[in-house]
Amino acid sequence: MIDLACTTWRKSSRSGPNGGQCVELAWPGGRLAVRDSKNPDGPALAWTPAAVGAFFAAVRSGRLG
Repeated sequence: MIDLACTTWRKSSRSGPNGGQCVELAWPGGRLAVRDSKNPDGPALAWTPAAVGAFFAAVRSGRLG
């Protein structure tokens, strides 16, 4: 289990100040974590670097679409 309480979250600089459809990213414990910026106390998803790399490789190769 990853402790996200003290995690520094980052949102895209292209996100507007009024919220909207935004996600925030963080790297706690060497994993990539993602959460909904409108619900910062809600659930977050986290992946290992290997899983993130495999996902992006699949996107680049066209296997997901």
